[in-house]
Amino acid sequence: MGTSNSPPDRATLLASLRDYVEQIREEGLEGLSRTATPVATASPRRATVTRPSASATVPKGSTSSPAPAGAAHTAEPTPVINSTASTATDLFYLYPGLEKTGDLAALRDFIGECTRCKLAPLRTNIVFGVGNPKADLMFVGEAPGHDEDLRAEPFVGRAGQLLTDIIERGMGLTRAEVYICNVIKCRPPENRNPEGDEVAACEPFLFRQIDLVRPRVIVGLGTFAVQAVLKIKTPISKLRGNWHTVRGIKMMPTFHPAYLLRNPSDKRLVWSDIQAVMKELGRPIPQRGVRG
Repeated sequence: MGTSNSPPDRATLLASLRDYVEQIREEGLEGLSRTATPVATASPRRATVTRPSASATVPKGSTSSPAPAGAAHTAEPTPVINSTASTATDLFYLYPGLEKTGDLAALRDFIGECTRCKLAPLRTNIVFGVGNPKADLMFVGEAPGHDEDLRAEPFVGRAGQLLTDIIERGMGLTRAEVYICNVIKCRPPENRNPEGDEVAACEPFLFRQIDLVRPRVIVGLGTFAVQAVLKIKTPISKLRGNWHTVRGIKMMPTFHPAYLLRNPSDKRLVWSDIQAVMKELGRPIPQRGVRG
């Protein structure tokens, strides 16, 4: 009998590895991150599993039989509730009161001078997000870099300049018309990739931003931002150019601007993704496109 849990084929694994190595290069990392230092942070609450006792009544018509008295019971792992579930209510158990934030300003106040993960003592500034609080279009990146950490604004370094070019020249918009943010609000040291506990601590704020802005389209920038939001490990080379859904909103994954700085020939692929976004928004496509 076949199984639906077959391992990924060799081509997919190689593509994923290439994307990973390329992302490391593009983000300026000199090596893989070290093992995370344990830190006391809020942990997702575990769901309570109620198991029937040995004497439990078997529902009528069931082919199962109750376990005989005294039989050994093998404990099953307790499932963990996913804090990025599709409904807004599921997000708020981690940070009670988050659901009461009625706009972006209230959300920023709620975050405060955040110390919820181990990045807090390493940052200069929290990088919350900028742009139109009711934008039709939202860009989501991975995490702040050096320039962003200093200025407390996302995408202001070299990669940010290219993103601005995509927005202004490629889309005929301004940065003030769209909304730009990251999955992680604090810079990881040496621009390493965010770690799982850091994503878990910060992602409720991203999803609340999405709920409050409620854009028509989200553009996911780069491997790790897209994989973190969609909760998948598929390489960006296979995700880009195809529509996905995040909290009921259409999302277009594409390459990170930092990747394009090293691979300018792939700007044509991003331009194709941007054209699909513009078509979805019902906006005219400027003839100049993205600078080559």
